[in-house]
Amino acid sequence: MASKPSDSWLNRTVWGMALASLFSDLGHEAQSTLLPSFLAALGCPPLALGAIEGLADATSSFMKLGAGWISDRLPRRKPIVVVGYAATGLASAIIAQASGWPLVLGGKFFGWLGRGIRGPLRDAMLTDAIPARARGRAFGFHRAGDTVGAILGPLAIVVALGWAGNGGGAGLSFMRSLMFWTMIPGLIAAGIMAWIIRERERVVVRGVSLRHALARMPVPFRRNLVGVGLFGAGDYAHTLLILAATQMLASSYGMARAVALGGLFYVLHNVIYALAAFPAGWLGDRAGHRRVLGVGYAVSVAVPLMLIVCFYHGAFTRGWASLGLFALIFAVAGLVNGIQDTLEGAATSELAPAEHRGLAFGLLGAVNGVGDLVSSLVVGALWTVHPTLGFGFAALMMALGATVVLLGQHQALEGSAS
Repeated sequence: MASKPSDSWLNRTVWGMALASLFSDLGHEAQSTLLPSFLAALGCPPLALGAIEGLADATSSFMKLGAGWISDRLPRRKPIVVVGYAATGLASAIIAQASGWPLVLGGKFFGWLGRGIRGPLRDAMLTDAIPARARGRAFGFHRAGDTVGAILGPLAIVVALGWAGNGGGAGLSFMRSLMFWTMIPGLIAAGIMAWIIRERERVVVRGVSLRHALARMPVPFRRNLVGVGLFGAGDYAHTLLILAATQMLASSYGMARAVALGGLFYVLHNVIYALAAFPAGWLGDRAGHRRVLGVGYAVSVAVPLMLIVCFYHGAFTRGWASLGLFALIFAVAGLVNGIQDTLEGAATSELAPAEHRGLAFGLLGAVNGVGDLVSSLVVGALWTVHPTLGFGFAALMMALGATVVLLGQHQALEGSAS
């Protein structure tokens, strides 16, 4: 059923998508938290985890481009989004049956295929359902729901493993059952999309090739995408942030406690992310999505710079001072991620032509995917020489991305004034 346009931004679609993302991320993050221990219990080497996650991320990123373009040519996006959410949930059931890494890879591939297909289509549907004046708030509310799930999922697994461990029952059989049950939130998310969300009527693009659709993208959108790509080339995976904290805290607290502290700092990161998403969107609606995004990019440079100081001066990573410093580092990273994920989507919805929104969000996802791959590989490779080189590269690329986005916003203001 198609919905009618609404003047209210906090409508049924926004609530429903936030709730669906909460449940989906709860299940996905619970699965991701359990996966390293599950693979270890199966006797798989650490290399298997890296290969599985890398292939899954690449699959999701590049599926977004094709799915976005195809969705612009279809009368309805909602059925594909529902299937995407269901696939993400069912991936856990596939992984739970594994006796080795190949079936785990198959399950992750299947699940991330669903994530790649649904992402740009869901964001395009969200844009269609809200007034232009409130895009930042709507995307921020959605991202906050998503991140609440990302907090609850890992905490649920930590509690379950802790409870089972105290009773001596946290073996492979228990983890297999737990992995299976992480499917349930994903299926609930698919049900919410199917029965609560109403898709709005829109213009359907027919007879336009991918090449011509790309050519129709406005110059401001392309310029903003360049800035997103440059920033993404320095926006390393936050598993490296956790690794940095673990390495530098181990000498003071021991490896076991350092690992636990790294996990707690990441929970703090996700809490700040959830709290920042909606205010970032609200501010973006008033001050300009690209302006606030560019400022967020600029603030993010402080994170790798603080890590460079830490690696050069070990005195900053000892005793209670180390805990306060790393709490600050993870909090700033969470703040920046809340701004980034909210306003990259809001800026895309603002700059992209309505008839090609699916493709625009697909391009955003693909650019972010390439950036994630480049940043994690380059920062990780430079880390083997010295960590400061890796974080120095990250700071440079983040600063370049911030400059391009802010210049694009400035040029847009000058153009409107003239």
